[in-house]
Amino acid sequence: MTIIDSQVHAYEANTPKRPWHSVPNWPAHVTGDEMVAAMNKVGVDGAIFISAFSMYRFDASYAVEVQRAHPGRFAIVKPVDPDDEAVADVIAEWKETPGAVGIRIMLTKEPGRDRDPTDPGLDRIARAAVKHDFPVNILCWGNLDAGTALIDRHPDTRFIIDHLGILQPRTPPAPPQPWADLPKVLELAKRKNAVIKVSGACTLSREPYPFPDIFDPLARVFDAWGFDRCLWGTDWTRANAVVNYAQAVEPFLETDRLSDSDRAMLMGGACAKAYRWSPKKA
Repeated sequence: MTIIDSQVHAYEANTPKRPWHSVPNWPAHVTGDEMVAAMNKVGVDGAIFISAFSMYRFDASYAVEVQRAHPGRFAIVKPVDPDDEAVADVIAEWKETPGAVGIRIMLTKEPGRDRDPTDPGLDRIARAAVKHDFPVNILCWGNLDAGTALIDRHPDTRFIIDHLGILQPRTPPAPPQPWADLPKVLELAKRKNAVIKVSGACTLSREPYPFPDIFDPLARVFDAWGFDRCLWGTDWTRANAVVNYAQAVEPFLETDRLSDSDRAMLMGGACAKAYRWSPKKA
């Protein structure tokens, strides 16, 4: 089967050439070349490279560089700014970028990301996404009511929910009730213009590797959404403090809770369908 990781963040070291906006608890660098090496070790064929907002904000130039160096291994997604009145032009330009397969917005409760679902900037982005046939990746963990309202407001826009829509820890341990928002996630499955990333799920485990306790709640996600709308991913390197890359991949390859056909859809088929992209190894 073809394995596609639906969410990775590669980046270079923090230097004056391309300074980080903030310094998360991630390794000093995980370059595109290093990301490919990690993927090769565990048989991941390709990945959706999400330009790291925490480091680079709306500048996706490093993602473009990496995709150019590894065109068969990465497709790229760029965060876009709802406060930019010319955001539709930014999206039109991004559409012409080799390897570009989507855009991303933040709709969390953090300062600067907490906005009303009726925000005119979000409307501009959703309309432009339809025009240019891009899915909108939406990070709305901890704020699912707002994310659902935005999805309902734009039924013609394709949305990809980041990270199960569930707030995930940057460092262990997982919170006492990591799946508290699961009922809202299951309700959101009724929206046919949305698919969901099963990314970073291992960080929600309260048990050691191979994280067996995640598969009961995930089974409910799979039942509600269907495997053809569930996109497995690691969210590496955000998840680095909890798992290494192999530890985020292997539980899904090795679990007996998935049939071969469901595993193939979850770990690649659904992602290829949602992004209309498949990797091509050189």
